[in-house]
Amino acid sequence: MTSLSKQEQVEWEKAEYANVNWDELGFALTKTDYMYVMKFTEEEQMFCNGTLTRFGNIQMCPSSGILNYGQGLFEGLKAYRKEDEGILLFRPEENALRMKVGADQMCMPSPTVDQFIDAVKKTVLANKRWVPPHGRGSLYIRPLLMGTGRNLEVKPSSEYTFLVYASPVGNGLKGVLNLMVEDNVHRATPGGTGGIKAVTNYSPIYKPLTEAKAKGFSDLLYLDALTGNNIEECSGCNIFILKGNVISTPTTHGTILPGITRKSIMEIASGFGYQVDERAIPIKEVFDAEEVFCTGTAMIVKSVASITYQGKRIEYKLGAETLAQKLHATLTGIQTGVIEDKLGWTMVID
Repeated sequence: MTSLSKQEQVEWEKAEYANVNWDELGFALTKTDYMYVMKFTEEEQMFCNGTLTRFGNIQMCPSSGILNYGQGLFEGLKAYRKEDEGILLFRPEENALRMKVGADQMCMPSPTVDQFIDAVKKTVLANKRWVPPHGRGSLYIRPLLMGTGRNLEVKPSSEYTFLVYASPVGNGLKGVLNLMVEDNVHRATPGGTGGIKAVTNYSPIYKPLTEAKAKGFSDLLYLDALTGNNIEECSGCNIFILKGNVISTPTTHGTILPGITRKSIMEIASGFGYQVDERAIPIKEVFDAEEVFCTGTAMIVKSVASITYQGKRIEYKLGAETLAQKLHATLTGIQTGVIEDKLGWTMVID
């Protein structure tokens, strides 16, 4: 990997837009120009000397901690283009702080909040031409923190790599959400890593998720491992139920990821006058809900069309009049600069 030359820097500063069919973007990798890499070495004992390099494959020892023992974390956030061509980040400090919490739990050093945000900014600006036009998508940013030192023994790595890459994506996930409740496999267990974005949290549910999708479902809704009676979250998003003026979402008590979109939606909904409760939600309550919706960086806010549990299917309200649509419009309006950000959530980087 090599750093940017002066000529390359001038090239990406002058570039306007990449040759992309923005309207066809989904949530899949489109290779961009640059990524950011910063190392933590045994000698330095700190993250330093981060650089922008051409996007591409990386080298690491076969015995590295990330490959052998799954010592790694990732984050996900987005950059949005405003109507005036400026670029906004949405709450990047929250991602930096969440990565630090995860790193502490997994015995890893983490970049400082300033280092994290600086890396994200540089990655976005280096890939500026890949930020979709206003209203036609966003630049998804994926920071990675990995144990990359040589390590045969079961112990924390001695060296780490912080890497940030990006890809343009469309406006949320396409299609309606039809969920199936998974009552045999649990996404997370108490005392584990369900509350952080550990790389090992996701592949264990690939098998039941693949089987559910083969049956026509969009995703799985998991139950708590202790009682098997309470809903927790889906494979990669948080869930909310609405009944009357009360919005309820499962408490994040170590098995549920404290989503940044989740946190933002709770604040917006409270501002709308709704009572927002974080509590244990028995599975039976989803059948009495007036509306159900999910939140996450990829989907933003999305209504759930149906939930199926033990052969019973319940359908929910959809369409322009739903609370989910109102929350989605407000949040995306703030993220894209259309609605004034009175909460200090956005950060201008251009």
